[in-house]
Amino acid sequence: MSDTIEIAGVSIAPGERKIVRVPVAARLMAGNVEIPAVVVRGRKPGPRLFVSAALHGDEINGTEIVRRLLGRPLLRKLRGTLVAVPVVNVYGFVTQERYLPDRRDLNRSFPGSAKGSLAARLADAFLTNFVKGSTHGIDLHTGAIHRSNLPQIRARLSSKETEEMARAFGAPVIMNAPLRPGSLRMAAGEFGIPTIVYEAGEALRFDEACIQAGLRGVIGVMRHLDMLPRSRGQGVSKASAAVISQRSIWVRAPETGMLVTGLRLGDQIAKKEILGQITDPLGEASCNIKSPVDGVLIGKTNIPLANEGDALFHIATFDELETVAEELDAFKEDLEMDSFEEPVLSPSVSASESTA
Repeated sequence: MSDTIEIAGVSIAPGERKIVRVPVAARLMAGNVEIPAVVVRGRKPGPRLFVSAALHGDEINGTEIVRRLLGRPLLRKLRGTLVAVPVVNVYGFVTQERYLPDRRDLNRSFPGSAKGSLAARLADAFLTNFVKGSTHGIDLHTGAIHRSNLPQIRARLSSKETEEMARAFGAPVIMNAPLRPGSLRMAAGEFGIPTIVYEAGEALRFDEACIQAGLRGVIGVMRHLDMLPRSRGQGVSKASAAVISQRSIWVRAPETGMLVTGLRLGDQIAKKEILGQITDPLGEASCNIKSPVDGVLIGKTNIPLANEGDALFHIATFDELETVAEELDAFKEDLEMDSFEEPVLSPSVSASESTA
């Protein structure tokens, strides 16, 4: 292992842990803005994994997953390098918004440009300083505001290495998702970096089950990559035989009104099953919403007020629904058995852990 690596102008030697801050465009009257990261190097060689969160500024479950990961004593046994970026879209994070001040979606702005728009500059700064040089990546997301997602992995499964990472994460469902132009996954893929996306929960909300599953999943991938010692117990999911979905659809509101439904994430759906009803406030009329496919509910709206055309239910289709149900049950049981020691405070930086 080389004596040091350099990230954003900061040298990190084996066994060191450092905070790295990358300046990006300042805000009017608000001073300088920086992307913060923590780089942890093991004393022995291994992969370099980036774990990023809050690419969309209001998707904060991932930020808490990164915080808890950095507090795990298990990192003392780390091989290789962990590049943990808890907040990428620092602008949206502060304002509790998905997008950037220029109204662009950061996850459609890669690879970006150092001389482009605000979104392009932020994408370029993150990609250049934290993603390049990595061997693998995990990007943490939630559903959009007022929408919840079942814990799931999205990945391009034509890459065997990416599929192995997706399975090692241990989520109950894997979506075989093509790369989208402008996305972080596509930009990382162009550098040959296999990257998976974890989706779980809702924007602007901490969901404890989703956080626990995400923390367990990141640790599972790190074990798979031999960055952490393998274990039969903590951090290893029994639901590693996750079921793959090749297709999903959104069922939309056929009319404007109030949505009434009793469905929960993970529910098995039959074709032509009534998913819910759209009613009016006077109770004079109602319209049944039926599923066009057999599948599993992996996402849904949390707002009972719907306009015609609004996305209400996200259903993934599978070849074997019974297998999906078994994996969901195994996933829930595993989660109930896990007992992570949540750090109350973020780890402080000691005198031997310099900050740049």
